[in-house]
Amino acid sequence: MATERWASTLRPKKLPLRRHLTRASVALIYRQAGAGETELLFIQRAHREGDPWSGDMAFPGGRLQPEDATTRAATERETLEETGVDLIRHGRFQARLSDLITRHHSRWRPMVVTPYVYEWLGPQSVSLNHEVQRVVWVPLTHLAAEENQSRLPWRTPLGTLNMPCCRFQDYCIWGLSYSMLQELLKLDDIRH
Repeated sequence: MATERWASTLRPKKLPLRRHLTRASVALIYRQAGAGETELLFIQRAHREGDPWSGDMAFPGGRLQPEDATTRAATERETLEETGVDLIRHGRFQARLSDLITRHHSRWRPMVVTPYVYEWLGPQSVSLNHEVQRVVWVPLTHLAAEENQSRLPWRTPLGTLNMPCCRFQDYCIWGLSYSMLQELLKLDDIRH
C-alpha cells in the first residue's frame, strides 16, 4: 500500500481547539500475515483498580509528554514503551486518521486522541510493560464482517447505553477503538 494513495483519499478531521486540550495519540498497526491476510494489532489493557477501561481492548499509545515534539512522536514512544514494538525502526507510517475527543481516565476534562496508521515490517516478538496484559493480532476480514458486529451494554448514571462493538474470540472492541477501526475499515487500500 502506497502512502501517496492514502494521502489522496484520506481527509482526517482535526478538532479546531485540539492544541488547547490535553493530547494523546495511538497507533493502528497492521501487518501482512500468512495467505495474504491483513491483521491489526490490539492490546488488552492490564487490569488496574480505578481504571475505567481496565482490561479493555485498545490500540497502543498514550498522552503527549513535554519531551514529545509531536503527537506522532508520542505514539511511537508510547508504543515502544508498552509493547516493545519499535515503529521508528520497523514501522512504515501510512496515515493520520481523524481526531476523537474523550476524557482523562481520572477526570472529566476533555482530551483529544489522534490515531496514526503504520504498516509493521519487523519481528513478531513483543515486550509488554505493566500497562498491557497481552497483544492480539486480529484479521481485518473478521473486523469488517457484519456477523462479528454486536452491542455492548454500558452503564451510565443516566441509564444503560448499547454501544456498537466488534467481538473476536473472548475480546470486545468498543468505544474510541471501535470508532477508529471503523474509519480505518472505510479505507479500501487497507484490505489489499
